[in-house]
Amino acid sequence: MFLIVAHHYVVNSGLTLVDGPMYANPTSWKELFLFVFGAWGKIGINCFVLITGYFMCTSHITVKKYLKLLIEIIFYKLVIYFIFLLSGYEPFSVKGFISAVLPITDVAQGFTSCFLLFYLCIPFLNIMIEHLNEKQHLYLLLLLSFIYIFFGTFRVMGMGVDMNYVSWFMVIYLMAAYIRKYPKEIFEKERFWKWMMIGTVSLAVLSVVVCVWIGSHLNLRLAYFFVTDSNTFLAVVTALSAFMYFKNLKMKNSKFINTVAASTFGVLLIHANSDTMRRWLWQDVLHNVEVYDTAYLVPHAVLSVLAIYVICTIIDYLRIRFIEKPFFVFWDKHESVLVSKYRTIESAICRKLQIGED
Repeated sequence: MFLIVAHHYVVNSGLTLVDGPMYANPTSWKELFLFVFGAWGKIGINCFVLITGYFMCTSHITVKKYLKLLIEIIFYKLVIYFIFLLSGYEPFSVKGFISAVLPITDVAQGFTSCFLLFYLCIPFLNIMIEHLNEKQHLYLLLLLSFIYIFFGTFRVMGMGVDMNYVSWFMVIYLMAAYIRKYPKEIFEKERFWKWMMIGTVSLAVLSVVVCVWIGSHLNLRLAYFFVTDSNTFLAVVTALSAFMYFKNLKMKNSKFINTVAASTFGVLLIHANSDTMRRWLWQDVLHNVEVYDTAYLVPHAVLSVLAIYVICTIIDYLRIRFIEKPFFVFWDKHESVLVSKYRTIESAICRKLQIGED
């Protein structure tokens, strides 16, 4: 998530606009630093979904789990929208209100909307995974990798693949599920995956630098060509290598890490909440474009991302403690009654549908 925030520091602040400062002299040390600093967003997304797939492929989606996710999304959309509205920073509009009220608004590229829909697919994915044997699972992964990764990487000569995050998350989920369900000796080699991670991260950095240099000579915007989206080969293998290394890293159970990890999604929901939040945060508060021409660019970038991560984590920790936990204490007490009412309504609808068919 830290990498995703760093990515947003660069791409959501106006720095990478056509007339932005990063393309005035793309091979200077400032541009190269920012291009590399912001190159890891799609890799971070892949890591996020790999973790989800690794644990959820042997688990079950319950009403409570999904409700936690849904309420968290709605809470931040509404609260942040009304803060901007009541402060006068954002004028009221029907479109803005609808966007704030609905948890799902952008299925084309919106990560949050796509993740919410993808989560609903997990029970069906798990049924499929359970009924596939290892060879079928592997062949399916190879087929999907060819469709999504090969064509996603070589987007030239008319080749390419249009996809949204919902379908791509399913591919990543199947990768993680294969690792979890079919243990191999190679999957457990911490040293191997450490060097794979170092190697792929180095290749990612090199690809950005080389593509910036080539792009500067051809007057093209090529910096993130090999990591421009989650389904490019380098973005996939870098995320997979990092995931495998940390999966095998021997660590003691840490209450601190678990507490911070519980707020990871909240960090995303707060700092990338809307276009209004992006404008307020990166342009009006942090002034990323203006800082570019100062000697404080590097510390400003690093400390800004760190501060955003820490502040958003604290905010979400308070939400969990004082809103989410009390709500689900109430939910646990009344869940049986609520579920019973839902089942009654569901049965009544099914009976009416059956009568209609007869």
